[in-house]
Amino acid sequence: MGRHLARVPPEDPRPVRYGLVVNPVAGLGGRVGLKGSDGPDVQARARELGAVPRASERAAAALEELKARVGAAVVLTAAGPMGEDAVRAAGLEPDVRYTPDASDGPDRADASGTTAADTVAAARALARHVDLLLFAGGDGTARDVLDAVGASVPVLGVPTGVKMHSAVFGVGPRAAGEVAARVATTRAFTEAEVMDLDEEAVRSGRVSARLYGHLLVPDVPVRVQQRKVGSSAADPYAVGGIAAELAGRVGAGQLVLGPGGTTRAVAAALGVDVPVMGVNVLRDGRFFAADVNAAELLRLVTDDDWTGGTWIAVTPIGGQGFLLGRGNQQIAPEVLRAVGPDRLLAVATEAKLAALGGRPLLLDTGDPGLDGVLAGYRTVITGRGRTARYPVQGA
Repeated sequence: MGRHLARVPPEDPRPVRYGLVVNPVAGLGGRVGLKGSDGPDVQARARELGAVPRASERAAAALEELKARVGAAVVLTAAGPMGEDAVRAAGLEPDVRYTPDASDGPDRADASGTTAADTVAAARALARHVDLLLFAGGDGTARDVLDAVGASVPVLGVPTGVKMHSAVFGVGPRAAGEVAARVATTRAFTEAEVMDLDEEAVRSGRVSARLYGHLLVPDVPVRVQQRKVGSSAADPYAVGGIAAELAGRVGAGQLVLGPGGTTRAVAAALGVDVPVMGVNVLRDGRFFAADVNAAELLRLVTDDDWTGGTWIAVTPIGGQGFLLGRGNQQIAPEVLRAVGPDRLLAVATEAKLAALGGRPLLLDTGDPGLDGVLAGYRTVITGRGRTARYPVQGA
């Protein structure tokens, strides 16, 4: 987060005017294991694999929370899946100020036809008339919004993408609605980082992120997520201890390893080389399946021919603390329910936990009921024979 900037006096009596822009295809690549949704080819492939758009649904959840806190809010938005649908689903009345140009093709009115240019145009059309611009998407959408409005208006992201390394999103959809509601009484804002992650590099197994710029966001640190912090090389002694502890618990069972540098280092300590950004599966201590998507993973964890039991090991995202729902959407609610909450293992070095400064680990599976089941104090494996009891809560 950057320096604090009070944009509007708190005593301003005007009702807050909200804007909403939805990137309808944000997050399409998550559960199907494509590590992003940028570009028409990736979006088409995601649909072929059975991806279902959820951006509008998550935007509506944010607006429902906003409505519950402030009542019948004024929401300026874009037509159809770019915002209007979410506003109506939340029981609010949309004021449509931007419509994609239908002359560019018949798909422009649905989720398959909108582009980054539409996001930029819609954000510009709304920015002049709102006190807070909400956008639903991921890091790519945040970059488009920055290109469109710069620091001319405060914004807040509703997290609907695959990769969200930027510090401009609510920690979850309802958290975004809660933060938006606070603007009605406390209009204090701060600069926050927009990160640009190279999706092609990620698909090749390399994490390449750079600072793209800054946006103004509401100054509510606990409910607005932190920027992802890149991991330094993990302590090999600690990683070796985590690997030994996992091996002792799982034995000859099936182990689903979430993405991340820590889990990859753990796999290496077990003698297995796995991709850093995928969800991978080991059986009986041996490599079994790489870079699986949600459907493939569900088949593996419900395989009647496998009788050795299944465990899932995930590590929190550095600096942010997300255990589920950021970059590991392949570990879908259906998978988690099939395996069971007691077989979900959190792994992290003590240094990684300490860097969170006492902030809880976060869950954003897309299923609030499941988040509630998984929340509470959970055991985090930090080494051989070493664990920590750490708070985990829904985002």
